[in-house]
Amino acid sequence: MGFSTDAIHAGQKPDEVTGAVITPIYQTSTYAQIELGKHKGYEYGRTQNFTRQAMESNIAALEKGKYAIAFSSGVAATHALMGLVKAGDHIVVSNNVYGGTYRLFELVMKDYGLKFSWVDTSDVKNITEAITPNTKMVYLESPTNPMLNLTDLSAAAKICKEYNLISIVDNTFMSPYFQNPLLMGCDIVLHSSTKYINGHSDVIGGIIVTSSEKIHDRLRYIQNSIGAIPSPFDCWLVLRSTKTLAVRMERHNQNAIQFADFLNNSGITKKVYYPGLVNHPQHELAKTQMRGFGGMISADFGNIELSKKILNNVKIFTLGESLGGVESLISHPASMTHASVPKDEREKMGLTDSLVRFSVGIEDIEDLISDIQRAIQ
Repeated sequence: MGFSTDAIHAGQKPDEVTGAVITPIYQTSTYAQIELGKHKGYEYGRTQNFTRQAMESNIAALEKGKYAIAFSSGVAATHALMGLVKAGDHIVVSNNVYGGTYRLFELVMKDYGLKFSWVDTSDVKNITEAITPNTKMVYLESPTNPMLNLTDLSAAAKICKEYNLISIVDNTFMSPYFQNPLLMGCDIVLHSSTKYINGHSDVIGGIIVTSSEKIHDRLRYIQNSIGAIPSPFDCWLVLRSTKTLAVRMERHNQNAIQFADFLNNSGITKKVYYPGLVNHPQHELAKTQMRGFGGMISADFGNIELSKKILNNVKIFTLGESLGGVESLISHPASMTHASVPKDEREKMGLTDSLVRFSVGIEDIEDLISDIQRAIQ
């Protein structure tokens, strides 16, 4: 089936009792059992929920995977992945990832005996050079947050298979509509479903997709054991949202291309980071492994005062955390999403105090451009 057809129908069928076209919200904590030791496949709400299963099946189909496991947030999903390794194991990580991932790995998981190497995975040779006898996993983000660096996912997956390592890709920025890492040989795809998958700024969630039965079984056990599950209502909201994922992503992409061109030619920026620009160093790779360039743009305005002027005076863009909603958001990564990353580490990757991140929504592009122009004036 095509993407939009799967988005609307996968994992869903009319309710058997009423014929309702929309999957019901099974807002229950427990289930009546037929007799001792016999039930209808549902025992307890933490372990099984029909609405959650429908949402998991839907997103698994969109990511071209066999299994999906949902969590209460993207960070909860990332934390669950650490259950695939143990104390003493080593993990190679893209050096520019979501700040919450950095915080979890460096400030929490290191205390449990895990070791991390932060490398620039835009050159896959750095992955190979970072591998040690204790390496068990490679954690990639492509494009990265907020520098929009890309990793050649097929090449990275090949390296991981050669060294028998688990390959993970945070695909939040692209959504399943524009990129499917599993089809490039990667083992696991991670999303903060808070972002584009839901797209309406009203749900916190995370989801992991894989085609490995072994990985699925372990993560399903972890999901049940730690209990970091989304509510049935949140799952229902995500199911509602995936139905429009294709049309939303097309508009995000269309607007972002025009907005990036505006910033790039405006004379007010020092540098614009967006894979859709021909001057992006990995533009050709983007065209190869992605079906679009997404709605995320970062721009360095050269000095903090100009950046503050824009951040504090926009009217249509909303100054706030998060991304991927239908409304446009603007943020200051150095003091917001990536505040937990040491300043010297931020600056090594180009994440300066004057960098501004844009999540370009689906409003009229003329209004978004005018908003920035008015803010500067």
